[in-house]
Amino acid sequence: MMPAGTRIHPAALCESDDVGAGTRIWAFAHVLPGARIGRDCNVCDHAFVEGGVSVGDRVTIKNGVMLFTGVTVEDDVFLGPGVIFTNDRMPRRERPKAPDELLPTVVRQGASLGAGVVVVCGTEIGEYALIGAGAVVVRDVPAHALMVGNPARRLGWVCGCGDRLPANLRSAASGERYRLVSERAGLASGATVRSLR
Repeated sequence: MMPAGTRIHPAALCESDDVGAGTRIWAFAHVLPGARIGRDCNVCDHAFVEGGVSVGDRVTIKNGVMLFTGVTVEDDVFLGPGVIFTNDRMPRRERPKAPDELLPTVVRQGASLGAGVVVVCGTEIGEYALIGAGAVVVRDVPAHALMVGNPARRLGWVCGCGDRLPANLRSAASGERYRLVSERAGLASGATVRSLR
């Protein structure tokens, strides 16, 4: 029995019993047993969520997104159309890996990944990072980083609302001032940035 306000389209296949209240799963999306999807999420057409995936609250998973075992997506994340996550750096048909051999990937709170982004496993995408369409993420991404290209490289910094920050790291939209913690950790405002691996 799904929580109140949860909507599963008749053409969707939701085999998980861990879907939060207010979440919508649209036509032809497939959510496997053992996947966890939080509250007020939007899982669009043809998305695939494998068992062992954890999705936080208020996450948007656009059409054709592929989430495989070992991926953790925190709250308020946006995954654009066709985003693909991997979980095995050296896949071989002859030797499939057990779940504990797969490399985990974490997308921290508020991050946004544009259309067609590919995320190579074993990486962490920092809070409020913005990954441009078509980028290939092969290493950890600092908090608030603006990343583009293949392999993805940092083009600048963005505020929590997604606007590019000028050199003084003050958001024109909100007036909020950011500080550079380190090139590896990224930016912080009043809150502390979680350290990357």
